[in-house]
Amino acid sequence: MDQVAEAAGVSRATVSRVINGATTVDAKIREIVERAIADTGYVPNVAARSLVTRKSNSVALVISEPDRPHDSSFLNRIFTDPYFGRITAGATGALRPHDIHLVIIPTDSADHHHVLRYLRQGHVDGVLLISSHEQDPLPRQVHELGIPAVVSARPASPLAASFVDVDQRLGARLAAEHLLARGCRRLATISGPLDIPSGQDRLDGFRSYLANRGLAEVPTVEGDFTRHGGEEGARRLLAEHPGIDGLFVGNDLMAEGALRAVQDLGRRVPDDIAVVGFDDSSAALDCRPLLTTIRQPVEEMAAEMAEVLMAHIASPGRLPRSVTFQPTLVLRDSA
Repeated sequence: MDQVAEAAGVSRATVSRVINGATTVDAKIREIVERAIADTGYVPNVAARSLVTRKSNSVALVISEPDRPHDSSFLNRIFTDPYFGRITAGATGALRPHDIHLVIIPTDSADHHHVLRYLRQGHVDGVLLISSHEQDPLPRQVHELGIPAVVSARPASPLAASFVDVDQRLGARLAAEHLLARGCRRLATISGPLDIPSGQDRLDGFRSYLANRGLAEVPTVEGDFTRHGGEEGARRLLAEHPGIDGLFVGNDLMAEGALRAVQDLGRRVPDDIAVVGFDDSSAALDCRPLLTTIRQPVEEMAAEMAEVLMAHIASPGRLPRSVTFQPTLVLRDSA
C-alpha cells in the first residue's frame, strides 16, 4: 500500500479509502490511485484485512451423512450425484459476486467434533448445511454455536433455524395426478429413505392423493437415492406385484436404475409401465427413454440459501426465515 501511495503521489489513507470504495475521494484522484494499483500489481492482504473486519469471506457447505465421509462410496456420491453439484453451483453463483468463497466439508457423526472446532475457530462466516436424517445432531450443534447457518431442507426435528425447501408433498401429488391421467391404475412407488423428511413427504403426498381417489393400497419399497437402490427396488416390486402399470420413484437417480430393471424384465416404458422421477437433474436426461419427472429448482434454492445466509451474516440478530419453492411436472417420454 505504501508503494501504491508513493506511485500515485497520495497518502496511504487515500489509497485505503479508494480500495474500500469510499465515496468521498475525488474522481481524478481515484483514477490515479487505481492506475497505480494496476501498475504495482497491488492486491489487498485478505488475512490482514480479516483481522480487522473479523470476516473470512468464506462460507462452509457442510454435507452431513450417516456414512463415513472417508468412505469411497460417500465421496463418490458427493461428486457424482447431480443434486450436490447443483447445490454447489447455485450457492457459488450467488456468493461469487460478493467475493465470498465456498468451502466444501463432508462429514458424519464420528467427524462432527472436527467440523464444529473448525467452525468455532472462525474459518468461515456462516454455514450452508445439507442435513436431512432424523438422528443427525449437527443442525442443532451448529445452531448452538451461534454461527449464521441455513439448512437445505426442513429440519428433521424442530429447530429455530432458517431453511429452504421445495413443497415435497405437492411434487408427489403432481406425479400421482399425472399417472392417473395417463390411465394408470396399478400404481407403486420406490420411496427415498424414510428417515429423511423429503423421503417421508414424497411418499405421504403420493399415497394420500391416491387414497383420496380410491387407491388405498400402494405397493412401496424404500430406496436410498442411488441407481442401485432404484434398480433393486423395481425388481422387488415387479416380482411381488407383476401387474404394476405406473411407478413413481423418489429421485431421478433411482428412476434411472428402475428403468434399467423394468426394461431388463421385458417391460416397455411407457407402454407397459409409466415411470415418473423427482428432481429434474441431469440423470433424467441420461435415462432411456427420457424421464418424465418432478422438477425442484435446486440451483435457485441453493442461491436463495446463500442469500438468506448473507443476510444473517450482515445482521446476526435476524429472525429465522423459511422459503418454500414450488415443484413442477416436466413431461418427457417415460410417462
